[in-house]
Amino acid sequence: MITKTPLRTLITGLALIGAFAGRSHAQQKQQGWTDLFDGKTLTGWKKLAGDATYQVENGVIVGTTVMNSGNTFLATEKEYGDFVLELDAKIESTVSNSGVQTRSHYNPDGHNGKGLVYGRQLEIDPSDRNWSGAIYDEGRRDWLYTGALNPKAQGAFKVGEYNHLRIECIGNETKTWINNIPVAYVVDTVDQKGFIALQVHGISKQEQAGKKVYFKNIHIKTSGLKPMPFPAGIFVVNTVPNYLSPYEESTGWNLLFDGKTTNGWKGAYKPAFPESGWKVEQGQLTVLSSEGKESANGGDIVTKQEYGAFDLSFEFKLTPGANSGVKYFVTLTENNTGSAIGLEYQVLDDKLHPDAKLGRDGNRTLASLYDLIKANKPERFIRPIGEWNRGRVVVYPDNRVEHYLNGVKVVEYTRGSKAFRDLVAISKYKDWKNFGEAPKGHILLQDHGNQVSFRSIKLKELK
Repeated sequence: MITKTPLRTLITGLALIGAFAGRSHAQQKQQGWTDLFDGKTLTGWKKLAGDATYQVENGVIVGTTVMNSGNTFLATEKEYGDFVLELDAKIESTVSNSGVQTRSHYNPDGHNGKGLVYGRQLEIDPSDRNWSGAIYDEGRRDWLYTGALNPKAQGAFKVGEYNHLRIECIGNETKTWINNIPVAYVVDTVDQKGFIALQVHGISKQEQAGKKVYFKNIHIKTSGLKPMPFPAGIFVVNTVPNYLSPYEESTGWNLLFDGKTTNGWKGAYKPAFPESGWKVEQGQLTVLSSEGKESANGGDIVTKQEYGAFDLSFEFKLTPGANSGVKYFVTLTENNTGSAIGLEYQVLDDKLHPDAKLGRDGNRTLASLYDLIKANKPERFIRPIGEWNRGRVVVYPDNRVEHYLNGVKVVEYTRGSKAFRDLVAISKYKDWKNFGEAPKGHILLQDHGNQVSFRSIKLKELK
């Protein structure tokens, strides 16, 4: 049944939102807020890097794109540590892009002497992708929190009108809101202070030239800070190894690997954890090399507990040419030789391992549902061999499944559907009855004979 919200209630709610977003100058000052923009001049700000222009028009900072310019920033002369920042921003075209830098820095020698601004940025993205409010690490680590990680917030930003932005940087946590809708949540120990900056994105196409982005009502609070609560259920990107934030703990996340011991794990088809072939060192759970021989050293390891619907996140680091995998719904009922049977998030060096060229249409490549569905992954979201990548598998209670790689959804399917069973019928799993359809199973880390490390393995059960 659909219920209608009374008009009076709706108007009252909108009025409250408007009152929150549009506090008067007197209210801001009384509550400990400071203006970063006086509405008349660019006093307290300086331009860095590219050739785009900034000027004040009718109480608004207006940035204008310039052809063949790189990213251009208007930065505060002062640096800030912990703060809450609020401002209103408007972008006039879907072909434009902008952002707000936080705790950022400047290297004048970067970009071949053109200057490099680097640090975490609230993204302003008016394109069809709708990643406004996501967090990008400008000039350094690329995407930290993509818009794909919180799809409910996509579309919160409105092109051609002013949008209210809120950024909290308190301790190691950064949270963002667009028009009072929570968007991104990052836990990150990099950068304890730095400048704030407004961005005009670099352009190289004539259709992007002369486009404007507008900023006004820029206020900051640096004392008496109280974090605004995020609703439960929003995914957190936590870059601190083997650590759960209080928010993650309170919303049902648990570490499957504590960074120190093998508690909670055992060998597949074994009563205890393997005596050799795996090691725990420097916060990493590593399967050792046995010259590519599958399950010939320590063998696969599995969680002692079984899981049904869940959200699983993990980091992995490959050595050159390595092969491994993270399997789920592993029942250990097949009693087979070699690696235990289950649905597999493929962990592979696509360029050097021959398995990438086997299977059908690339369905054995990195982040794929092994031998069933190829991962559709843009090259820029693959971290180099030897660096940490973040994998994620979400299994919903209705059997929908998603694979993510570094914040981008690369596979989606439904267990038990006709499409799924048709794929199984032409795969190496065709002889296993009801493959991948068990109501629950173990999580497995694969020993495929190559050295691969894992950390920050965490899981939340979904109901």
